[in-house]
Amino acid sequence: MMMSPKTARNILLILLAILGSGAIFGGGLLIISPSGELFGMPLYLLKNSPFHDFLIPGIILFIVLGLAPISLALALISKPKYRFAELFNCYPDMYWAWTFSIYVAFALIIWIQLEMVFLQAVHWLHTFYMFFAVVIIFVALLPQIRNLYKKEGYINIKNK
Repeated sequence: MMMSPKTARNILLILLAILGSGAIFGGGLLIISPSGELFGMPLYLLKNSPFHDFLIPGIILFIVLGLAPISLALALISKPKYRFAELFNCYPDMYWAWTFSIYVAFALIIWIQLEMVFLQAVHWLHTFYMFFAVVIIFVALLPQIRNLYKKEGYINIKNK
C-alpha cells in the first residue's frame, strides 16, 4: 500500500522539526557557553579545527541546521512565495522550500563530515546523523512529496 501525500509530507515535516530543534538546542548551548562546558565538550576537541572556541560552530549549527529546517517545515505548510529564495532553487519546476529541504540535508552531511575531520574521530552520532540526512533526502524525493510541491502550470521550455 502506498503512503498518502499528506502522510509523506508529515514525515518530512517531522524529520525537519527534529533536526531543527536538536540543532537549536545544541547550537544554543554552544553560543551560551563557547567553552563547551555546558555541553561537556572540552576545547581541546577543536585543536585540528580553525576555531579557538565553540561560538562560531554554535552559531552555524543554530542557524543552518536549527532555524533553517524549522523555517522550511513552516514554509512547506504555508507555501509562501519568496522571489529571493527562487534565485537559489536549482529545480525551477519545484517549490523552493522543497528544494531547500534537500539543501539542508546536504548541509547536515557536510557538517558531519567536517566535524569528523576536525575531531579526527567517528562517533556513533556521526553515523546516525549521516543516515538521518539520507532519510530526509529519500523522503523529500518520494513521488508523493514531489507531486505535492511541483509548481502548477510550470512548462519546461527546454524540452519543447
